[in-house]
Amino acid sequence: MKAIALFSGGLDSTLAVKLVKDQGIEVIALNIDIGFGSTKSKLEHMRDMCDQIGVELRTLDIRDQYLRDILFNPKYGYGKNFNPCIDCHGNMFKIAKELMEPWGASFLISGEVVGQRPMSQRRDALDLVTGLSDTDDILLRPLSAKALPPTLPEREGWVDREKLLGITGRNREVQLRMAEEIGLRDFEKPGGGCLLTDENFSKKLAEFIKYDTLEVEDIALLKCGRHMRLPDGAKLVIGRHKEDNEMIEAAITPKYRKIRLLNATGPISAISANASDADKALAAKLTATYGKTKPEESYEVEVGDEVFKVHPFDSKEPCQKYFIKT
Repeated sequence: MKAIALFSGGLDSTLAVKLVKDQGIEVIALNIDIGFGSTKSKLEHMRDMCDQIGVELRTLDIRDQYLRDILFNPKYGYGKNFNPCIDCHGNMFKIAKELMEPWGASFLISGEVVGQRPMSQRRDALDLVTGLSDTDDILLRPLSAKALPPTLPEREGWVDREKLLGITGRNREVQLRMAEEIGLRDFEKPGGGCLLTDENFSKKLAEFIKYDTLEVEDIALLKCGRHMRLPDGAKLVIGRHKEDNEMIEAAITPKYRKIRLLNATGPISAISANASDADKALAAKLTATYGKTKPEESYEVEVGDEVFKVHPFDSKEPCQKYFIKT
């Protein structure tokens, strides 16, 4: 007997997999990448969780499909921010269902807990998700199973319902106790997850799509740096630290030009490739202001294949008016 688990790497999905695996069922942990994971080391963390509970991790990149079909036209709308959670979950379960036959699986697993999240895990929302994905009878939620009607795997005796749980609500005492009992190490604390539920990120995303069409390649740059909109409309992203600089440099696409200080230590920045000369000059000055520089001195700043000589602002206060409001 084999099952596919929708796997985020979080505590709930890890424990849900563990509960079913401990009943002698082979579980494949499937992480579906929609592009909005919040941590750089997410894949490494998921592998660690799977190694600790002894299951195989598989990943599936659906970023293009998610942008095309889900993010901007959700049937059930958005949560508090830019998060179409019901449609997103339904889409992922539908995709997982399509993999059941080629992967030899008989049912699906989810780490959802009734009442834990205000949009996607209300009791009625869970039904909407299974309706969207046509998975009503084959989707097992082990952490809340006893609070829900028995599913096919329970009725057929593939899993013992008595060994499942009936957790409801937002309190995580049961999950934390389970993690301690099984010796689970370095698991994620509550509150992480999808960036679309983050207010600041959602505002940056909403501002971006006023000026441009969001493509998969744009997402990485939205996750890092200080974001500014310059007077002639150019987008500027300035690194805050070494990790940001590395992320910005790796995320630059033909839509952007790289900015760097030539004769001082400073951040890496990215500016819209179609920026006006005035915006490029301002971007050079802003980048220099966030470097190890002195306002009374002149610095060379490379913007794409051009070099600008600029003086930094006297302080960072003038920079504030260009920040995207989040």
